[in-house]
Amino acid sequence: MSSFTYDLTLAGLSVGSAAALTGIGLIVTYRATGVLNFAHGAVAMVCAYVLRQCVAGWGWPLWLGAVVTLLFLAPGIGVALERFVFRPLAVLGGDPAQTLVASIGVFVLLVGGAALVWGQGARDDAPELVSADPWGQLAVVLVLATGVGAVIRWTRFGRELRAVVDDRQLAVLGGVDADRVAAAGWAFGSFTAGLTGVLLAPYVRLDPYGLPLLVMEVVAVAVAARMRSLPVAVVVALGIGVGQSQLTRLHLPGWGGQLLQAAGANLFVVALLVAALVLPGLGSRDALPRTATARVATPPGAWIVAGVLFLLPLGFAGSDLHTSVQVPALGVVLLSLVVVTGRGGQLSLGQAAYAGLGALFTALLAAGRFPLLPRLPELAALAVAVLLVAPLGLLTGWPAISRHGLALALATFAVGVGVSRFVFAQPYATSGLSLARPSGFDGDRAYYVLELALLATALLATHALRRGRTGRALAALRDHEQGASAAGVQVPSLKLLAFVAGAALAALGGGMLGMGLRAFDPSAYDPVRGLLWFAAVVVLGADSTLGALAAAALLVGLDAGARGGVAAALIGVLAVCVGRFPGGPYEALRTAAERLRLRRGVRLTPLGVGVRRRLRVAGAAVQVHSTTAVHSGVARRARLGAGRASGARDPRGRLAGPGRRGEAATTALPRTGVAHPTGLDAERERNTGPSQQDDAQATAATRTGVARPPGPAPRPTTPLRARTPPAPPVLTAHTLHARYGGFTALDGVDLVVRARQVTAVVGPNGAGKSTLFHCLAGTVRPARGQVRLGGRDITRLPAHARTRLGIARTFQQLAVFPSLTVAENVRVGAEQGQVAEPGAVERALRLFGLDGDVRSLPAAGLPTGTLRRVELARAFAGSPRVLLLDEPAAGLDTAEVASLTLVLRALAAEGTALLVVEHDLDLVAGLADVVHVMTAGRIVASGPPGHVLDTLGAREPTRETPA
Repeated sequence: MSSFTYDLTLAGLSVGSAAALTGIGLIVTYRATGVLNFAHGAVAMVCAYVLRQCVAGWGWPLWLGAVVTLLFLAPGIGVALERFVFRPLAVLGGDPAQTLVASIGVFVLLVGGAALVWGQGARDDAPELVSADPWGQLAVVLVLATGVGAVIRWTRFGRELRAVVDDRQLAVLGGVDADRVAAAGWAFGSFTAGLTGVLLAPYVRLDPYGLPLLVMEVVAVAVAARMRSLPVAVVVALGIGVGQSQLTRLHLPGWGGQLLQAAGANLFVVALLVAALVLPGLGSRDALPRTATARVATPPGAWIVAGVLFLLPLGFAGSDLHTSVQVPALGVVLLSLVVVTGRGGQLSLGQAAYAGLGALFTALLAAGRFPLLPRLPELAALAVAVLLVAPLGLLTGWPAISRHGLALALATFAVGVGVSRFVFAQPYATSGLSLARPSGFDGDRAYYVLELALLATALLATHALRRGRTGRALAALRDHEQGASAAGVQVPSLKLLAFVAGAALAALGGGMLGMGLRAFDPSAYDPVRGLLWFAAVVVLGADSTLGALAAAALLVGLDAGARGGVAAALIGVLAVCVGRFPGGPYEALRTAAERLRLRRGVRLTPLGVGVRRRLRVAGAAVQVHSTTAVHSGVARRARLGAGRASGARDPRGRLAGPGRRGEAATTALPRTGVAHPTGLDAERERNTGPSQQDDAQATAATRTGVARPPGPAPRPTTPLRARTPPAPPVLTAHTLHARYGGFTALDGVDLVVRARQVTAVVGPNGAGKSTLFHCLAGTVRPARGQVRLGGRDITRLPAHARTRLGIARTFQQLAVFPSLTVAENVRVGAEQGQVAEPGAVERALRLFGLDGDVRSLPAAGLPTGTLRRVELARAFAGSPRVLLLDEPAAGLDTAEVASLTLVLRALAAEGTALLVVEHDLDLVAGLADVVHVMTAGRIVASGPPGHVLDTLGAREPTRETPA
């Protein structure tokens, strides 16, 4: 090996050792807590600054500064983060959305705090803790990796750590101190971060922005190791480090050589792009903050106040007006995050890249340096730049089709870092660029007026994407992606629309920023800015255009002083509090004000308290009496004439009492009047004749999970229904096979679902019912076999395409859109379904008892029974040919189940084909025409419910519990 090659290898091992330390810390933290610590680089930067302050600023010995920094400060930061930031999130359920925002908030807070304390300038006097010889660093890495691996594999603490990662709540029930395990993981992760920062600081620029970003670029090491394998992380880090050093010896002429040099200097960024975009993604859940709550209404007059505040700078002069010019431009950039994240529910940590491309393309077009295009005036250049950048939104939109949560965050962050390193930081693309303002708008005041006009245009575009059919579809995608697909929303196309529209808005705002500054400044669009913008929009209201404008004013206004970093520190504080105040700062202030108002309320004397109590009791009695008088007739009708006082029974042979199924449903609108569709009365009369009622009363109330007695149980035979010829098959499955790893879920299943019939599938857990349901709905593709709708093969069609052909479904776990009202939920199903019927929404609302005041309420916070009916109404509103129902009675009480049974029988009578997967065999007996019993991925019995369920009851008792 030549001396030059040997020297390059040593240099690569040095860089690779630091990257391996980062990978080890990230993996240990992730395995202990399930959190990918985005703040790892910021912790490294803070520790490097503190060691420099101790040695160069206060004159401490190097060994003392290193002990304080690495053995006390770094682990202390980790323990503090676990205790005050991430433990509250874990207690609340570990929502990945809030966890990610909190992690980014810590990053932003530490970066802003460092800028405030030490300034934003670069430092080159960091002390050297370990010599440049890489063997010492490599020895430290190998010792740490070996020790951590041994602890995880062979010690009690390692077993506890693995248990906490698998299921924190179950581990706690098993006696594991999950808080101690998580704190230890965070302490060790922060220690490795501090060690990385101390080792890197002497050889790179020590500044609040550069070092954290440099450390975060090597997250590819941990991702390539699947966040689990320490040896893989070490090998990948050392290999990339050596490869990056060896590439520096290659020199090619022209722009190709410059690009190769850029790749050689940023090989970790290339690895990050590959790991984020090519390797299978981490995580599977969407990561939109606060998707389970209704949108907080804008305070009255807020837009008037905002308009006045944005017009005030027209009266400014000098530096104040020059600073204000940046606010509308940044507001447009942040509106792009409202579209992508707030409305579309997609994480985008790379919007700064699109803003920078907008500014760069505008400058190139205005200077006549853009390939194949002539020189354009500034306004025309801005418009063309927006059109050119918008399709580039596919860079992040395309990975979003198959990625969610953490995987999508990494992909968008990787794209942002890649654009920054390979475009903005390259002289061949940005050298000698200047950007003038449009003709006639050269002055600050005139340009500010132009910005306000462009901001108003962006607000109108954002408003258009948040209203109407597209807005409802985007909200459905954000709230529940699988539910949106089941409702007929074209999820992939809608994701691409969100990212393309977001890229266009970001490009417009970036071009406006560049013209406001009269130059293209790459540092204004670095990835750290993107993280700051994302955190600001999220904490001030991801779905609020007013919040985006407030964030822009806050970011520009607070950093306009002599010292930067104030805005970042404030946004970081708000972001790390997201676990304690999930509704955002406005909601937290409103809640605190209400509590304070209640505490300051007038206190009654003991006599007044007693009088008020008596009045409330009397008023409640009067209300109950009047409600009973008004609704007694309708209630008796909903119970099919079986009044509670007479001791009569419901259609399934049980007393019509208030027994609950699952979670209590406090609102039971079907009992107080359901507008039944055509044919319901005749169907009800056929199904409630004397013979059927007698049979139902004789039926044992066998419940899910209760063993049947041996011998045939007295069951109703096939209900008395009009004799009609068999209906034609609508949905058929032919020899379906499905496997999960080495487990066979479906083994040659054949199934026919006919019109005007209710087909039920029953069986124990693990029988394959859910897999069969998903294969029919389009969320799982079978390994072999066919699914046909009528005469058409739909095996390869996605769920939303099947919905538009007439297949609707519900979910065992509720799939409603919390931020939409009840009526809007139903309207989504009507708009995306098979037939666009004008009265479909009102008909569905009346049918399921949702046409009262509840129609205008947000779905968030409604009782389970009401939400179950909302989901059914949404599926029905699309006029489906086939209705697939997964545990439709879960969460409903006895009376609601009785009304639901009537409605489903009526839908079948009108021609709809129904397939029900249900564990309640009593419900199946009273509802189904055909029952299929599944066991071990096969259908083992089929026929009328009386015969099949009697045969099932005569066998060995089987316990069933909901999956």
